Amino acid sequence: MPQKGRRVFVVGVGMSKFCKPAKKGEIAEMDLPDHAEVAVTRALEDCEVDPKEVEQAICGNMFFGTGAGQRSLYPLGFYNIPIHNVNNACATGSNALLLARQFVQSGLNECCLALGVEKMQPGSLGGEMGSGATMLDFHLGVMSEKFDLSMKTPMMPQMFGNAGREHMAKYGTTKKHFAMIGEKNHRHSKNNPYAQFRDVYTLEQVEKSGDIYEPLTKLQCSPTSDGAGCAIVCSEDFVKKHGLEGQAVEIIGQAMHTDDASSFDDENINERSCIDVVGFPMAKACAEEVYTQAGKGPKDVQVVELHDCFSCNELITYEALGLCGEGEGGKLVESGNATFGGKYVINPSGGLISKGHPLGATGLAQCAELCWQLRGECGPRQVDNAKVALQHNLGLGGACVITMYQRPADWVGKVPKRKRTGALGFPEDAEEETTMKSKL
Repeated sequence: MPQKGRRVFVVGVGMSKFCKPAKKGEIAEMDLPDHAEVAVTRALEDCEVDPKEVEQAICGNMFFGTGAGQRSLYPLGFYNIPIHNVNNACATGSNALLLARQFVQSGLNECCLALGVEKMQPGSLGGEMGSGATMLDFHLGVMSEKFDLSMKTPMMPQMFGNAGREHMAKYGTTKKHFAMIGEKNHRHSKNNPYAQFRDVYTLEQVEKSGDIYEPLTKLQCSPTSDGAGCAIVCSEDFVKKHGLEGQAVEIIGQAMHTDDASSFDDENINERSCIDVVGFPMAKACAEEVYTQAGKGPKDVQVVELHDCFSCNELITYEALGLCGEGEGGKLVESGNATFGGKYVINPSGGLISKGHPLGATGLAQCAELCWQLRGECGPRQVDNAKVALQHNLGLGGACVITMYQRPADWVGKVPKRKRTGALGFPEDAEEETTMKSKL
């Protein structure tokens, strides 16, 4: 469907450096509100918007419990406005961004804040099976028809690993193709000071990094992480009133989809697949809606941040987004068209695999990266001639949010308003992430 309502822009972004959760019994250097303070402060400094002009705030968080938004934003002076708390699996951060955009697009607000913040436990995500109903009951039912469930391996690598196995059997994709994605994303993160991991590995090192679940090895899996991301979202009138044309990035298409009924259809049990239950149909439908809204397609995109929770999912998502044909994901990564110098640069930040994956913050960190890329502020990881960007954020259970961004052509070349020296996309101080004193 075409876009409805007003034009919407991201004018300020910020994030904290993603980091490894503290071990059991240890005290982390930064607590949840500290990560939020860094991200929000940087986003507001980026656009020099007064906090009093923010009319609503939406906070994405999975594990804090009730009131993560209030606990994070009250110390920064955000009182007497609606603060919404969102929890939607790994798509939580993008869900917050989508709501902020809808509030502005509808004309309800001129300026909203979207925050994603997370503190996680160390170790594998989803390591234990509950005894009652879970959000993955339908998904596990399909997977168990195809593959034996292992009680020794967390469910997430099993689900995405089995989707990868299915892809290998159906299309001839190889383990090497998946390992090449891990190698690529770790190589990209070397130039991202916000990334949890910045070490570069050879393809052989990725392949031999320790089996997690066939075909996945350790360096093809996203870690648990702590961190935060923030975006300031506003209307065209707000942009012009505050002289923000020099840094405004327009959201030219955005949609959220949940699972397609066919993924769990009991009447067509033989056609159900692990690829479908990890989100292929909903990503494909969501992407098609976004392309219709934007009046643009994959051929117009230069840079992509997509949900590589596991290398298998990155490859499958290439096909769902139309970056290549179905069954051709392996060929895409092998051709070099998913990295610098190729047709697309996919996950220049390092992606979830290497940048990190604090669930509530992931979608807003993707937004920040793409805004920096379109503003030309990413230093040594800058994508040449980045004009249109695509974001994909997936949550099993399920939710998929896809967003397309572009800088308005008539605003390119205008000077950003902010006084902060250096680029937020590659700041000199990103490594110095001890608690910041609020400058609000």
